Amino acid sequence: MRGALPTTRGSGGCIFAEDPTIAAPQARLVWHADLDPGTLAVEAVPATGPDPDAIDPAGLGAWLTVVADSDDREHAVLSDGWHHIRLDIATGTLSGGPVILRYRLAGSVSARAKLLPLRRLVDFSLHRRFARSLFPADPRIARWLCALQMHDGLAVGASLREIGEVICGGARVAADWDGPSDSLRSRMRRLAREARRLSRGGWRALMRRS
Repeated sequence: MRGALPTTRGSGGCIFAEDPTIAAPQARLVWHADLDPGTLAVEAVPATGPDPDAIDPAGLGAWLTVVADSDDREHAVLSDGWHHIRLDIATGTLSGGPVILRYRLAGSVSARAKLLPLRRLVDFSLHRRFARSLFPADPRIARWLCALQMHDGLAVGASLREIGEVICGGARVAADWDGPSDSLRSRMRRLAREARRLSRGGWRALMRRS
């Protein structure tokens, strides 16, 4: 488990800063529960003797990152770089040996966002892997990645056509950009609007839409 990292109070949604030089698959971001509605609040109760329900955090080093805030409250993420399960430790600790997790769920609407993350955590605890069936592909990600490319291109002063060549390919742009249809140019304009919206803070709603 990693040691505590400094807290951040900026405009981002990450409770603890990660080294920006780390590639995305290796980064372990601990998103604030307000932005990640699937964050599970748990109580870590020390296990007494052998117990099939017990989890030993020391055996999860390849996936588990735990950090503590200024109040010594622990926040954790289980991740392989592509999938994540977020935990807020309401009471107890993950650094004191095997524990049994008690899950804090309440209500109907509030609990609904927690059910899939809870199924993911239970399955991970039993099998030590992120089940593909519980992490279905999100078709929106491809568009978000294009929006990120658009944002980067606009930031360095590239034209919509130049960015379109990167996103859609030079052959497609050469054939369609000045053609009778405006569809490709319209797509790039829409993508530019989306990129600006996300960069102005719209990205904070991405996980809440999951």
